[in-house]
Amino acid sequence: MITIRNNLVSTIPGDLSQEASYTWVDARDINRDDITLLEEQYAISSELLADIMDQDEQSRIEKEDDYVALIVRLPALADDCKGINQYAVPLGIVLYKDTVITICQSDSIVLEDFAKNRFRQYPVETKEGFVISILGRAVMVYIRLLKYINRQKSLVEEQLHKSIMNYELIQLLQIQKSLVYFSTSLTTNEALLEKLLKTSYFKLTSEEERDFLDDVITDNKQAIEMANIYASILTGTMDAFASVISNNMNVIMKRLTIISISLMFPTFIASFYGMNLELPFMHHPSAWIGIVVACGLSAFAGAFMLSDRRNQRLIQRSVQATRMVEKKPKKKSKKKRALPD
Repeated sequence: MITIRNNLVSTIPGDLSQEASYTWVDARDINRDDITLLEEQYAISSELLADIMDQDEQSRIEKEDDYVALIVRLPALADDCKGINQYAVPLGIVLYKDTVITICQSDSIVLEDFAKNRFRQYPVETKEGFVISILGRAVMVYIRLLKYINRQKSLVEEQLHKSIMNYELIQLLQIQKSLVYFSTSLTTNEALLEKLLKTSYFKLTSEEERDFLDDVITDNKQAIEMANIYASILTGTMDAFASVISNNMNVIMKRLTIISISLMFPTFIASFYGMNLELPFMHHPSAWIGIVVACGLSAFAGAFMLSDRRNQRLIQRSVQATRMVEKKPKKKSKKKRALPD
């Protein structure tokens, strides 16, 4: 869908509100007809449109004969059967003399904020100011979503402490994927912001715009650090829970092994009395009761010998004996004095 907007208003502190001196062509959720219209009416090259439609395209700026083209990475949301996932999409910005065209293959929170004038103190009266305003708003949305991801991670960790299920682990994996997308997009946007300070075909006209660009660079670096920190913490958390799952599996296998070994003793007794030979008490009418009791006692005795409680008691006794030995005062040996000659 392509929408032409002319209602952007600058609200820089200390200045009067000024309307933008250009026309904004907002192209979002575009289809084949929209791409054809952009090629024919606005003379945008098909190669540039193909790059914008590429999900993995990186941020950059390039100069053509009739326009300046930029590609930036914006945060976006996607709903699926597992919940809301965060990712990043490429946004193409084409700067003509009196027109700014933004092209995005999906919807974005950043563009929606500008379309509904939900922004403050952004220098949007010029085309260059509008570009850095989009980047600044994108950084703020990145930071907000990173904080939301961190809170979501804490909730999933609380659920994992209560019960370890595959669903919670899949949620942590989705969060890790979102952090990777955000970290990569912020890094490429940082390279673009640094290039905007040096390039000759992207000139900022006022000191306020330069100061705003410096603030955007600072906020973008902060967002990168936040994404890296959250990703490192999440990696350690997933490794810790993987160790917990492995340890729980080992405990379960150990208990099953103890049960199987404990049942070997009554099986041995029952097999022994199942032989076709003369055995003790074989003609006694109540011999089977003694055999059942012996099987049960042997099973309990084997389980106790192999149980963790017995091992813990042995360890505690050895530790207490070691402490008692250490607490005993050592007798000082009396040295014999040498007799005078």
